[in-house]
Amino acid sequence: MTPRYTSTAIALHWLIALGILASFSLGLYMTDLSLSPTKLKLYSWHKWAGVTLFALIVFRLGWRLTHPAPALPDTMPPALRLAASAAHWVLYALMLAIPLSGWLMSSAKGFQTVWFGVLPLPDLLAKDAALGDTLKDVHEALNFTLLAMVGLHVAAALKHHFIDRDTVLTRMLPRFRQS
Repeated sequence: MTPRYTSTAIALHWLIALGILASFSLGLYMTDLSLSPTKLKLYSWHKWAGVTLFALIVFRLGWRLTHPAPALPDTMPPALRLAASAAHWVLYALMLAIPLSGWLMSSAKGFQTVWFGVLPLPDLLAKDAALGDTLKDVHEALNFTLLAMVGLHVAAALKHHFIDRDTVLTRMLPRFRQS
């Protein structure tokens, strides 16, 4: 039987992937809107998604540290194994850094994050407009770096599936029961 990730790891992977796609798309869309109640609402949704994703990613990282990934195929060269491992840890670092940079940016710009409009999160920095602008640039750069890394991640998975014809991709695909 092919070694697979746990059902929890698979569910978290795809839930976080969808969340990142939605949050990234929303972030791109909302930044070009003129100031309006709609824009403010979308910023709130984006921040709620960021906080939720951060919590899911922390949980996913904890799960990953206590439930090792299934072994890679024996046919994979050691250098590629190392590259795959490094790429995964870079993805985790980016997924943690992005919501933190957004939270820091919001704090510096003087906009408190209130999760789902109910739970106010503490500001991490004092209000500082110049720092807020710098953190906006950092947040954007981290997001586009994540986009590039996700593109590399998807390309590698597809290469493994269609060219190498190994089990790297199928280890992370959900199993659907057939009736």
